[in-house]
Amino acid sequence: MNPMSESPTVATRKATLSALTASFSDQPLQVDVCTGGVTLSHGGETVLGLAAVASTKNTLMYHPPVQEQGKNREADLILAGLEGWLASYPTHLCVDIQVAQTTPGLAFLHAAGLLQRTGHHHYRCHGAVLWQHAPLWLPTERAPYPQLHVNTAGMRHPLRPPQPHTTFYRRFIPWLGQTLTLAPVDLSRDLDAFNRWMNTPRVARFWNETGSRDEHRRYLEQQLSSAHSFPVIGRFDGVPFGYFEIYWAREDRIAPYYDAGDYDRGLHLLVGEESYRGQAFYTAWFSSLCHFAFLDDARTQQVVCEPSFDNRRQLSNFDRSGFARIKSFDFPHKRATLVTLSREQFFHEHLFHPLAAPRGARPFSRS
Repeated sequence: MNPMSESPTVATRKATLSALTASFSDQPLQVDVCTGGVTLSHGGETVLGLAAVASTKNTLMYHPPVQEQGKNREADLILAGLEGWLASYPTHLCVDIQVAQTTPGLAFLHAAGLLQRTGHHHYRCHGAVLWQHAPLWLPTERAPYPQLHVNTAGMRHPLRPPQPHTTFYRRFIPWLGQTLTLAPVDLSRDLDAFNRWMNTPRVARFWNETGSRDEHRRYLEQQLSSAHSFPVIGRFDGVPFGYFEIYWAREDRIAPYYDAGDYDRGLHLLVGEESYRGQAFYTAWFSSLCHFAFLDDARTQQVVCEPSFDNRRQLSNFDRSGFARIKSFDFPHKRATLVTLSREQFFHEHLFHPLAAPRGARPFSRS
């Protein structure tokens, strides 16, 4: 499917909202999107529908569930349908909803700020709001971690939550027709791929981590035991393609080089498989990493990266992804460029759908 198209072909995926997958545990809930609207079905039976209104550009008519679902479950079904629609039409910044009457689920979403009332029988869902609703993409929802400042090696910072131990982010990518997942490294499963990737000349040029399998095991064990960073494997439909590190900038080596906020997150990036390089894949996994960083803790207001100053392709991709170049500086091991992305810009500019850029924009470089 062409993500820039105003008329996408049918997109089908399984709902990933944890509350829905748990309540429909016997069979997956299916979300089908086409130009006629969105249908949620279970076991071949339609559960909920949002029909496109032909006379308007981006309005859906809400057809509530035939059977009583309860306000929370109905709300989850509505959110799954709206996410499917907006993900398939990335140039639409919001969607209007017509209803025959207000239902408990609609009232619940309105009270939660996820829907805005625009008339007696009309609501509006803004993509920038919907994409901050973490349960749609985080399989395991957790309460905000309490703030307690501690000191580590002379640096005062908030106490951090434990590393995740299972898949922590899941997103269906319409323009690929594949599901992206992010999960912590599993040494028994991921060490061989990591070792092969790190010894690839293209990767070694910027990571400088060539070595034996045992050396890479020790490297990953150190990452897995870190209190401020954790190692991640990215997969498309279960196939591993890249390695990433997500860290709290306040305690990281980057902290002395800029005024790091208490909840700033940083990223280290590596795509190991050649077949997963290029614009379509890059915009999927990179926007998702940033998305997770902002969803994981609502207090995170900035994502930072520090690529090598001479990595022109990566810097060009950061530019196109909404990052600002702040300065170049010298680490002990490399000269780097500090780039930053604010929470406000990420959601307000809809950078979770970077392929929705204006037509005529230059394509992304291969990353």
